[in-house]
Amino acid sequence: MYLSFDDGPHPTITPWVLDELKKFNAAATFFCVGKNVVQFPEIYQQVLTERHAVGNHTYHHLNGWKTATDVYLNDVEKANAVIESSLFRPPYGRITSKQAKGLKNAMQTNHPKVVMWDVLSADFDASLSPQDCARNVLTHAEPGSIVVFHDSEKALKNLKYALPVVLENLGKAGFCFKKIDGSS
Repeated sequence: MYLSFDDGPHPTITPWVLDELKKFNAAATFFCVGKNVVQFPEIYQQVLTERHAVGNHTYHHLNGWKTATDVYLNDVEKANAVIESSLFRPPYGRITSKQAKGLKNAMQTNHPKVVMWDVLSADFDASLSPQDCARNVLTHAEPGSIVVFHDSEKALKNLKYALPVVLENLGKAGFCFKKIDGSS
């Protein structure tokens, strides 16, 4: 199973996530926002030092459906300057076909890998309880699933409860948690 975290790095939440992952010997993939990498380089470096994978999540967390293609790809390219990875996740899961085709140039790789998810924790949804967030993952995850959480303030209340519950319960069920391969 592949746990992924979008929107970081964050100065307190990302280190907490890293500590939780360490408790369960779990690897993960962090889809980072470029401006956060620039603002918190030591946290970004900690993610790399602890041998997790990273991916590009644009520089300013742009919604592809609401952003002109050239503006979007320039933002991806700006993030690429600070995030070394062939992995890309579009914020909100929104990208146009023209933007997707332009990733090769914007990320300066012949094989950009757009990584979506099949299990949405919905940790960002304030109307969900932390228990509902954990249940979303526990109910829908299966071998090979890509689960998305968020290392952001908006998700913190649900994440603080759901992540340890997910790691413990799925770990006991025999799942191992791996990072997504970002090699080109």
